[in-house]
Amino acid sequence: MAKYESLDWYSTPLWYDLVFEEDTKKEADFLEEAMRRYAKLAPRRGRASGRGSARSRGRVLEPASGSGRLVEEMARRGWDVTGFDASPEMLEFTRRRLARAGLRATLKRARLESFRLPGRFDVAHCFVSTFKYLLDERSAREHLRRVAAALRPGALYLLGFHLSDYRWPLGDHERWVARRGATKVVCNIKSWPPSRRTRLEKVRSRLLVETRGKLRRTETTWWFRTYDAEEVRALLRSVPELEHLATYDFHYDWKRPRTLDDRQLDTLLILRRR
Repeated sequence: MAKYESLDWYSTPLWYDLVFEEDTKKEADFLEEAMRRYAKLAPRRGRASGRGSARSRGRVLEPASGSGRLVEEMARRGWDVTGFDASPEMLEFTRRRLARAGLRATLKRARLESFRLPGRFDVAHCFVSTFKYLLDERSAREHLRRVAAALRPGALYLLGFHLSDYRWPLGDHERWVARRGATKVVCNIKSWPPSRRTRLEKVRSRLLVETRGKLRRTETTWWFRTYDAEEVRALLRSVPELEHLATYDFHYDWKRPRTLDDRQLDTLLILRRR
């Protein structure tokens, strides 16, 4: 069996970016449609985008902004974007991609449960289960409270993550194949059965990266906090500053709203600052 090099895949932003870039436009479209449907913001006069006299479409915050694919996309669409991440490699990758595109955004190094940012935002978003890196209830609640404090009244937080099926004994597996130029990435993500007792599940990502005939195998292993639908509802009740308005899934299809229950594991919550 081929050996895999142990490597934090957040230290390889290009490969990470390739795995997730396919949904960037759909996610950005969904964010903008959510604002039209669900935000209840009082008019704010003289809102500037930070680029001369140009007007911004609004202020958007991305906790755990990763490789910056949505930072770039939302900035290109005219939003005043702020992103933060705990990974210096991800932040530097984002700075370079913004420079190549001739775009601007505010980038900070910070953690989900302890960030502090000036000003108020019109919308925030955090997709692809990053929220589940917060491994206890206190940290998850603190994150939601900090996001709520960063939002204007009537602003939105779009939060996407996978629910856990405690009844399923075999775990789960997902696979992606992506290419950019001379680089091909095959990503296999395996999760082990979640534990209702510990509220933890083990996850492993394995990457096969081929560049100009050279093959590299890497793997990253981490833990996620688990949630079923009732555990999500209990957490949201503990943060009354945020109102749960609607639930969708990772198809980002407005014609297919979901009920927050355990029949659909890919969960996208639309929350609004009271």
